[in-house]
Amino acid sequence: MQATAFTFDPQTRSGSVLLDDGTPVPFGAAAFDAGGLRLLRVGQRVRIEFAAPEGGSGERRVTLVTLQTF
Repeated sequence: MQATAFTFDPQTRSGSVLLDDGTPVPFGAAAFDAGGLRLLRVGQRVRIEFAAPEGGSGERRVTLVTLQTF
């Protein structure tokens, strides 16, 4: 799924993205590290992947954030 980087804290390597419908979705350091990135700038287009909620309930969590390539 594609999104736009909305916030990013290089100290914690976590932040949030905006889905194309404007919904903000947070991500943690593990998702950032999985993408192999060193830095993320606000406004960059990214590709994200989600994990299904554990136990079938709750919200999806972002497991990967990487740059969108064409």
